[in-house]
Amino acid sequence: MTLFLSLLIIVFLFKLWLSLRNTNCVESNRAEVPKAFAERFAVADHHKAQDYSLAKLRSRRLFMGFETLVLMFWTVGGGLALLDENIRTHLFATVSSNEILFGIYLALCFSAVNFLLDLPEEIYTTFSIEKRFGFNRTTIKTFISDHLKGIILGMVIGLPLFSFLIWAMLKVPYWWPWAFATLTLFQLFLMWIYPMLIAPLFNKFTPMPEGPTKEAVKKLLSENHFPYQGLYVMDASRRSTHGNAYFTGFGKSRRIVFYDTLLESLTPSEVVAVLAHEIAHFKYKHILKSLLISIISSALGMWLLWKVSTWSAFYHSFHITVESPAVVILLFSMIIPPFTFFLTPLFSWYSRKNEYEADRFAATAARAEDLISALVKMYRDNASTLTPDSLYALFYYSHPTAMDRIAFLQSLSSRPKY
Repeated sequence: MTLFLSLLIIVFLFKLWLSLRNTNCVESNRAEVPKAFAERFAVADHHKAQDYSLAKLRSRRLFMGFETLVLMFWTVGGGLALLDENIRTHLFATVSSNEILFGIYLALCFSAVNFLLDLPEEIYTTFSIEKRFGFNRTTIKTFISDHLKGIILGMVIGLPLFSFLIWAMLKVPYWWPWAFATLTLFQLFLMWIYPMLIAPLFNKFTPMPEGPTKEAVKKLLSENHFPYQGLYVMDASRRSTHGNAYFTGFGKSRRIVFYDTLLESLTPSEVVAVLAHEIAHFKYKHILKSLLISIISSALGMWLLWKVSTWSAFYHSFHITVESPAVVILLFSMIIPPFTFFLTPLFSWYSRKNEYEADRFAATAARAEDLISALVKMYRDNASTLTPDSLYALFYYSHPTAMDRIAFLQSLSSRPKY
């Protein structure tokens, strides 16, 4: 417990330090547009991006402190132990001794409390910060509907998996490889059905309309032999003005999805350049490699869970009196993030490396200048700061900073194709 508490405090203070560094950097660079963007970024847009970043940073610091206190309550403060004891004493002592049913009830109560505790930040971000800067289009009705769907979906998907894991921990001595294999297969299954069954629950997807943009996109896909099931436009504007594009699914379920907000702001050649960047992730197997890293991490996590599940001192350190699969799963999920936090810059570096490779491909498959102009529009439309703190970006950014990325693209030779 002492080790965990010490590490939790260290991580919180380090996150706070990084956030304050980034705040100071953004504030000190608010007055003028960086020279590299002087001809592409209006001063008003730059001010909006800096102010938007500052608002998010300050809000995140407040809620980060609250999250740390909540985590301390659940763990070293004995909150999970108290919830566990009350459920066992006041409900399952007279209703049932079935550990799987107990685990489901404990998980539901735990999740419900955390959902309510997380809700204020989401409400404030959506209806205050995002609204203040002109991004939010989410209505209260949509907000509530999305959460109700998410809760139901989480129960339909999560509870059977949680129940299976408890069953395996109770019945199979060397359970972790079997549990890991089952959960991994289910994860792949979800990736396959996501674009067809899950995503449409939250957004409307319509076939990309005919026109110059679609023709240019199809030409790019054909030249690069990219397999896909369809081109779709998502009604992202129903919730926000932020723009993006992505691939989803795999095999015959793979779809290319464009936010309607993105198509409204980019020219056909810019859309092609953005798509060329995404195709590169497929051609260089970045998605597959990331999936393999995730699977290996899951295997390691499952093995560690198996180890601590038989370690009585682990339970007692956090005031748990009755050793049960459900309790150790929830407890392990809370204490592991601080121990893995300092791996964050390693994964961020790997992601940025992939982004540079994708940009290099896009500069040849399309045109570097088209990707530059598309990125500048996306930075502007999404109010992305052009001047983050270098250490903050090194630690957290999965993409190169705007300055680094544009400089890299400008250094690449390009040939006109569209």
